[in-house]
Amino acid sequence: MPSSTPIAVIDFETTGMTPAQGARATEIAIVLLQDGQVVDRFQSLMRTGVYIPSFITQLTGITNAMVADAPPAIDVMREAARFVGRSHMVAHNASFDSKFWAAELAHADIASTQRFACTVLLSRRLYPEARSHSLGNIVDHLGLPRAGRAHRAMADAEMAASLLARIQHDLRGRWGIAEPDFELLAGLQRCARPALSRWLAQWALAEDNATQRAR
Repeated sequence: MPSSTPIAVIDFETTGMTPAQGARATEIAIVLLQDGQVVDRFQSLMRTGVYIPSFITQLTGITNAMVADAPPAIDVMREAARFVGRSHMVAHNASFDSKFWAAELAHADIASTQRFACTVLLSRRLYPEARSHSLGNIVDHLGLPRAGRAHRAMADAEMAASLLARIQHDLRGRWGIAEPDFELLAGLQRCARPALSRWLAQWALAEDNATQRAR
């Protein structure tokens, strides 16, 4: 039976780089990961009324005609918020996706309460030898499968979830962390690279002590 709390791995496709400049989401995908396994998925295009520039269409394949037939963004975000529930969230370049998550929820009059961890930061700490930590490159570096077309929300969310599962697997196998949960990920992404080994050893020791006390 699953033992850990699910983590929601999210990806947005958007009309631009930041909500502060008027950009809006065009597509959202969320993959629920629990004990290293995908247990559920959510995906939808979303209509905001904001024009998609041609260079964005070339990058993502999402056209203005496609989103014209999509459900309103407010409805999509309300459903996405119900899907995520109280799960914490992970994204590849979370500084980007967390801003759109908060902004699109605000349009739907929903407060953003979820905490985010970032697989870019985590992969930089655990796999410093990789030549690049962009999603496609780090997935290739680790020999993980590509999933569909890059820069479509579900394909990128699936790859980020696969990367997160690999990170958790390596934390168990290489570092002796029995339960690499969200709290560990949140701390690890802030840990300076030179202090990584000691920090993880201390976490593993504290985890083992807590297990012994619980027996």
